[in-house]
Amino acid sequence: MVIKHALVFTEDCRFTEKDVYVENGRIADTASDTEVIDGSGCYLIPGLMDIHFHGCVGHDFCDATPEALNAMAEYELKSGITSICPASMTLSEEALTAVCDNARSYRDSWKPGTTARLCGINLEGPFIAMSKKGAQNPKYVTPPNAEMFQHLIDAGDGLVKLTTIAPETEGAIEFIRQFSPQVRMSLGHTDCDYDTAREAFLAGASHMTHLFNAMPPFTHRKPALIGAAYDTKKVTPEIICDGIHIHPSSVRTAFSIFGDDRLILISDSMMATGMPNGDYSLGGLDVKVTGRLATLEDGTIAGSATNLMECMKTAVKQMEIPLESAVKCATINPAKAIGEDRDYGSISVGKFADLLLLKQDTLELQTVISHGTVVS
Repeated sequence: MVIKHALVFTEDCRFTEKDVYVENGRIADTASDTEVIDGSGCYLIPGLMDIHFHGCVGHDFCDATPEALNAMAEYELKSGITSICPASMTLSEEALTAVCDNARSYRDSWKPGTTARLCGINLEGPFIAMSKKGAQNPKYVTPPNAEMFQHLIDAGDGLVKLTTIAPETEGAIEFIRQFSPQVRMSLGHTDCDYDTAREAFLAGASHMTHLFNAMPPFTHRKPALIGAAYDTKKVTPEIICDGIHIHPSSVRTAFSIFGDDRLILISDSMMATGMPNGDYSLGGLDVKVTGRLATLEDGTIAGSATNLMECMKTAVKQMEIPLESAVKCATINPAKAIGEDRDYGSISVGKFADLLLLKQDTLELQTVISHGTVVS
């Protein structure tokens, strides 16, 4: 396969017109296959990678059933998200074990080109602060538990890539120190101050769960978690650009502060994504969805109803983020954060051919290619 005449998002995160060859599912220097895809009037970018979303099309990752995960992954792939690292909620150890078991089974039976590739598990809870639980179920909030976490790591068989932790909770710093060599520790759902956050980052934490949401604000005398993350250059903050969670000015400010080398676009989408308005659930809690707004009964925002592709387009069209930056933050940045960048995240010879063609004038998705197979 050769893709011609497109503006290609290159390794240095710029657009250049060039031919891209695919051979045996990977980007190559040349190809024996004579199939030609005309990319005229299109951008060619890597497949997107969402490392924090909960559900879509009426299903949730925590349903822990093959049918739910397959339906979610099918929708994600058709939406241009070729790799997924879905997030759990704050649930019991038994429920989270079932989530990890189901994810492992899906990974082991996955066939390229059929659905999105599951590249990890994001355990968002239960080691969070009750004061910043957000849409998490308070019944299952618990201090960090090493035995429980190791059990979940084992159940996932290498799939657990991220976990959220509130560093002010009892035993959190030692927990971070113990597990950060294995799993990326993400600070979030926390009320921690600057000094506690810095201590956690120095102990090994290196990620931040949905910047601005479920954390103290940055102020001139109390910079809190956001200030500590800025001062710790290894930290990669997630950001939701659905037009609901964060004001466009705050998104632009975040890009100015952290830069597009560090920020990661996520959707934080829940089961109502791709569905009509109505009543849904998230982590066992009732959620009402109107348009793109999903809320609990008390008005708390409960995830988004927007997939990552739409978030990326919103960042560009409504928030004035350069396309190059938005693509970078939805592809290579998440891939690097969870250790997937060797084979994914950019259009480079040797990497798997997960590719998207977008119309240059509208950014509408035209073609999805997964491991060299044309999906749509």
